[in-house]
Amino acid sequence: MCDERQLARWARSAVSRRAFGGGALATGVAACTPMELSEEPAAADAGALTERMVSFAAPGGTMDGFFVHPADTASPLVLFWPDIAGLREAKRQMARRLAGEGYAVFVANPYYRDVAGQQFEDFADFAGNGGWDKARQWRSALDADAIQGDARAATAWLDTQDAVDTARGIGTQGYCMGGPFTVWSTAAVERMRAAASFHGGGLVRDGEKSPHRMLRGDAHYLIAIAQDDDAKDPAAKTAFSAAASEAGAAAEVEVYAADHGWCVPDSPAYDRAEAERAWSRLLATYARAL
Repeated sequence: MCDERQLARWARSAVSRRAFGGGALATGVAACTPMELSEEPAAADAGALTERMVSFAAPGGTMDGFFVHPADTASPLVLFWPDIAGLREAKRQMARRLAGEGYAVFVANPYYRDVAGQQFEDFADFAGNGGWDKARQWRSALDADAIQGDARAATAWLDTQDAVDTARGIGTQGYCMGGPFTVWSTAAVERMRAAASFHGGGLVRDGEKSPHRMLRGDAHYLIAIAQDDDAKDPAAKTAFSAAASEAGAAAEVEVYAADHGWCVPDSPAYDRAEAERAWSRLLATYARAL
């Protein structure tokens, strides 16, 4: 998972790339006006999709997030956990792409206990404007019990929406700190059948609430590991694979030839080729499990 020193390096890189229009930040994925919180649906730009900001009661207060789905049809649900920079346009774009594949996608605001909606325009904004110090306080409450309660509340509310096909399994995906959230969520919600972690941190840790000790035999796990994260803790992938085998769970655990953050378009570590490969494995996992 990203640390403070890594973020300091990324801050210089990301702000420079934004200023000079280079890399993925120049595509427009990471820069747009924040959406207003609203319960009113709006037509999405990308084809026959509908999107809106939603909010509902959750254990920590009023949970909010971005909900996008195919229009006029019920689709399998996906609970999307962002990385440390939270809900922003890069994540909304990723959700729209997945919705275009036939899924109803809810991008959670993981920090709803402290703040509502989008807090950072993009990763450059996060890295260059005190995001680490803010997020360190906000995420201090996000342990296994908190995330499991949030996952139950989110899926229960989303299941009341006509856009969600409640006869199908649920998927969940997460990035950076959101990686372990996917495993905790799957342990909490019976209908979840697939959990995908991309450059997720803390999947193997001490204690009974370690994600690798909470696997379900009837779920599919896609664990995509950054090469620099693997270099720091090469034993983690082996421990996770062994735990999955013991639980009887299907698990695809692989180290990708890219660094932490490679899947996210506004990250300085974004690697298009490896991101597309991870995307193809995500779709294959959902097709098989949901």
